[in-house]
Amino acid sequence: MDNPNKKSGRLFWGIFISLILIVLIFVGISFIVFASKIISTGDKDYYLESSGSGDGKIAIVDLDFTIISSDGIVRQFKKFSEDKSIKAIVLRINSPGGGVAASQEMYEEVKKTRDSGKPVIVSFGSIAASGGYYTACGGSIIVSNPGSLTGSIGVIAQFMSIKELADKLGIKYTTVKSGELKDAGSPFRDINQKDIIYFQDIIDDSYDQFLDVVSKERKIDKVSLKEIANGRVFTGRQAKDLKLIDSIGTFQDAIRIAAKIAGINGEPTLVREKSKRSVFDFFFESSTAKELKDIKEEFKAEFFNTPVLQYKFEK
Repeated sequence: MDNPNKKSGRLFWGIFISLILIVLIFVGISFIVFASKIISTGDKDYYLESSGSGDGKIAIVDLDFTIISSDGIVRQFKKFSEDKSIKAIVLRINSPGGGVAASQEMYEEVKKTRDSGKPVIVSFGSIAASGGYYTACGGSIIVSNPGSLTGSIGVIAQFMSIKELADKLGIKYTTVKSGELKDAGSPFRDINQKDIIYFQDIIDDSYDQFLDVVSKERKIDKVSLKEIANGRVFTGRQAKDLKLIDSIGTFQDAIRIAAKIAGINGEPTLVREKSKRSVFDFFFESSTAKELKDIKEEFKAEFFNTPVLQYKFEK
C-alpha cells in the first residue's frame, strides 16, 4: 500500500510540473505574437519573389480584385518604377472594376510609370472591365486573350432602401440636415426625382471623364466611342476590332512583348511582390481560419466599403 506522504508528494510535483508547462506555453505564445508584430510592420509586410535566372528583370503586378482601394497597386508601381533593375512591368488584370476614384488613381500611377520611360504591358485575364479597363488605359500596350471580357465603359450607382422593412420592425430614423439633398440615397427613405437628377448629373460627369481617358489613350474620337461605351462588355477579339486593345495574346505573350521592348535577351527574371506570413500566422493560421477571414473581408468590402460611385461591370 502506498505511503500517503508519497502519494501527496507525487500529486504536488504533478501539479507543479503542469503549472510550469502552462506558463511555458503562455510565454511561448506571447513571444510568437510579439515577434510577429515586430517582423510584420510597414513595408516589411512584403517581400519580392523571383523566378527564372535571366539577366533582365520584369515585375509582375496583379490587379485581381474588385477595386475598392488603389493603395496596393500604387505602392507597387512606385517601387518598381524607381527600381532601376526592373526593366519593364506586366500588369495582370482580372477585375470587374470598382470605385471611380481608386480606378483613376491606379490609371494615373500606371501612366506616370509608362511616361517615365519604363514599359508597362497590360495583360487581361478572364475579365478586365470598367475600372479594370480604365486602369489598363495607362499602359504602353494592352494584350488580351480572345475570350477575355473587357469594356463595360460606364458608371453605376446603386442605392438600397430598407424603409418598408424598418417601418414593419418599428424602427424610427430621424434625420436633421442642412439641405434637401444632404441625405440623398439614404436607405431609410425612398429616393425621389430630385435625388435622381442630382445623382445623374454626377454620374454623367464621371462618365465623361472615362470617355476622355479612353478617347485620348486609344485615339478614338468621342462621338465614335459613345456608340460602344454604353456599358456593354466585349470579348478580347471584339475589343481588338474596336481598337480598345492592341494585341491578342496570353500572359506569357505579354511577358515576351515586355522583354522585347525592354531589350532583354533570353528568358527574363520575373519579380512579384508577396505578402509575408508572420510567425504567428505560420504556427496558428489554419486554412479554415483563413477562408473565414477572407469571407469576412469580402462581406465587409461588399456591404460597408463599396464606393457609391463605381466604374464596375455588374453581372
